[in-house]
Amino acid sequence: MMRLIVWIAVAILVIWAVRSKVRAMMAPYREGFAPGAAPNRHGGQPQDARRVPDGAERMSCCAACGVYFPSSEAVRVDGRDYCSPAHAHQTSLHKAG
Repeated sequence: MMRLIVWIAVAILVIWAVRSKVRAMMAPYREGFAPGAAPNRHGGQPQDARRVPDGAERMSCCAACGVYFPSSEAVRVDGRDYCSPAHAHQTSLHKAG
């Protein structure tokens, strides 16, 4: 009976330690939301209201293929971001033709 109690205590300690570590890792993301920003349709803060961690860069989504890439590498045509000049040119050909 004593072994069972010890194993239960060990399991509780492991679960507590894992939850503490996960909460500590998630704290910057919970605190990174801008106060007073309107929530999105899922109840969270809008994507633009999130703070970008130091050393990180905003990401853009290619209008042609949907791949995410750093915004500094974006090819911008007609107000849309593309991952490469080929995709920007390909989309402009579809509009013209």
